[in-house]
Amino acid sequence: MLLKKLVASALVTALGLGASLANAEKLSVAATPVPHAELLEFVAPQLAKEGVELDIKVFTDYVQPNQQVWDGAIDANFFQHKPYLDTFNGEHNINLVSVGLVHVEPFGAYSKKIKTLDELKEGALIALPNDPSNGARALLLLQQQGLITLKDPSNILATSRDIAENPKKLKFKEIEAATLPRILPDVDMALINTNYALEADLNPLEDALFIEGAESPYANLVAVKAGNEEKEAVKKLIQALNSEETRAFIQEQYKGAIVPAF
Repeated sequence: MLLKKLVASALVTALGLGASLANAEKLSVAATPVPHAELLEFVAPQLAKEGVELDIKVFTDYVQPNQQVWDGAIDANFFQHKPYLDTFNGEHNINLVSVGLVHVEPFGAYSKKIKTLDELKEGALIALPNDPSNGARALLLLQQQGLITLKDPSNILATSRDIAENPKKLKFKEIEAATLPRILPDVDMALINTNYALEADLNPLEDALFIEGAESPYANLVAVKAGNEEKEAVKKLIQALNSEETRAFIQEQYKGAIVPAF
């Protein structure tokens, strides 16, 4: 498993640095496992050389990483795109800010019941993420495929209630994003975030019925509590994640399933 190998590598490097890490500035970062924690593990040795000890906190949900950064329990997080961050800030009356973009995870549609979109039957059950920004992102992708028409095609918070035309009479079920791969056998099609697809051993380039292009505006970012943007350790983290070494790692490891956004 790549994540385990990277963790082991980071530990060996940390042990080798010895005394230098004793005086290192610690930076805790909340991340979902794939690819975010993997990317953080990749840059951890470089950050250690620069005096930053990275403490990676792995989460499998989209709520606690933001809440704990706001509460001050964790310094930063790396798991979300700006539409989700903006929505979360508004709904929870908090103020987290982006300090840099890292990559795009092209959003895709998956199915265990059909091989091509032409096989999608009238009245099929479609599973969508239940958070507003990703739910709307899924609907916009369905519209791009000609399956539905939204009342306002530019509404990044559209819900199934905003569908103007639905010629196949598709039915929609909103599910927590992390559970979508597990319920895939129970629906006709599910729209799944790439990080959760990868965790479930789904290859976006091979298994998705259709997928966003690299021009997607939903780039994943590093977020901190407003006021912490200028911390030196945070700046070093962004520099490492936006380095040419990280770009090469993304391109080699994920082979187009994840696209650099810097």
